[in-house]
Amino acid sequence: MIERYTLPEMGELWTQEYKLKTWLQVEIAVCEAQAELGYIPEAAVREIKQKAHFDPERVKEIEAEVRHDVIAFLTNVNEYVGDAGRYIHLGMTSSDMLDTALALQLVASLNLILERLEDLIQAIRYQAQQHRYTVMVGRSHGIHAEPITFGFKLAGWMSEMLRHRDRLVHLRPCIATGKISGAVGTYANIDPRIEAIACQKLELEPDMASTQVVSRDRHAEFLQQLALLGASMERFAVEIRNLQRTDVLEVEEFFAKGQKGSSAMPHKRNPIRSERLTGLARLLRGYATTGLENVALWHERDISHSSTERVILPDACIATHFMLVETADLIKHLLVYPQNMERNLNVYGGVIFSQRVLLALVDKGMSREDAYRTVQACAHQAWNQPEGNFYQLISQDPQVTSYLSAEEIEACFDPKHHLQHLETVYQRLGI
Repeated sequence: MIERYTLPEMGELWTQEYKLKTWLQVEIAVCEAQAELGYIPEAAVREIKQKAHFDPERVKEIEAEVRHDVIAFLTNVNEYVGDAGRYIHLGMTSSDMLDTALALQLVASLNLILERLEDLIQAIRYQAQQHRYTVMVGRSHGIHAEPITFGFKLAGWMSEMLRHRDRLVHLRPCIATGKISGAVGTYANIDPRIEAIACQKLELEPDMASTQVVSRDRHAEFLQQLALLGASMERFAVEIRNLQRTDVLEVEEFFAKGQKGSSAMPHKRNPIRSERLTGLARLLRGYATTGLENVALWHERDISHSSTERVILPDACIATHFMLVETADLIKHLLVYPQNMERNLNVYGGVIFSQRVLLALVDKGMSREDAYRTVQACAHQAWNQPEGNFYQLISQDPQVTSYLSAEEIEACFDPKHHLQHLETVYQRLGI
């Protein structure tokens, strides 16, 4: 097996040194495959594995002269290896090494992303468990709708993250793809078996039909999945920002001792982390668009994709990893204010229970049209009035009281009715 260069931080996976290590991994794997099939001497491979090394600064120095990063790398490696170095890169083209090594970086990055995604899932699960019965207002169009619980809101977030986990696991085989097939993918100067053996050593699958490169639809899908994951984190962040508004204040980002919210206004406690996540999600969508543009290369290959991938792939991986860490920490330490949720739940005398009153009237025999008109009139009279009280207006309306008793009216305003089936959702998610 090829030596593994496992690093704990996402940023380190995209350093120049780590990239060159993956290049050397690929070249050695191909040399080993060549030797297994008898194309090069076993002794030469042993010598290559013993002596092969590189100096990033020396590679940079050579590249300044030859204007070709792969040639600069191979030249530097051969300075260490000597005569056996003539077997390195035998029958290969640059993209054989570049795209196969890139797959190693992408897989390592995806593994770290999946680890951090699992952290986020557990943070959401914990808060959902803590607040499975914390009643709050559900909202549609930004307007009060009907009661939910904060745990139920989080259950929706968790379900979304579980889908992302499935997508990313499914994505791994797509990007864990190498190619050692030569200048235009025809294996003209290299045995296809070498590709199979080398990819197996690197824990990759050979591309089924490569050109000079691995087709960029794979990389575009990778970037689209990261953008989709970012969009979900943005959804959570926007919700937190809305719930933290001064006039709502049902949840709030943790505010550390000594933290300052504004250089001018000492009272400010701003949702800066949620806003940061919102902005970074926009970057990921931009990278996904560029990834789609990279799919259409000329003929068997051009390098129009190369310059953009040097930016978008490292940045997308690093940004996604950072966003997952930030979101998990944000949710884990989120401040939740049940008393404010209860206050908002009962604003204007419980207008959010209008449907319960409507259905109760219909159930007692009033036509739906008359019931809707009666309930709406009381609700709109209470709406946005300092002393508006929907419950009181309903209780005093003769058309309502001719159908419903005081006890039946009161039952319409019990939030427990809206929560009776939430256990079904929690059980599905194991919350």
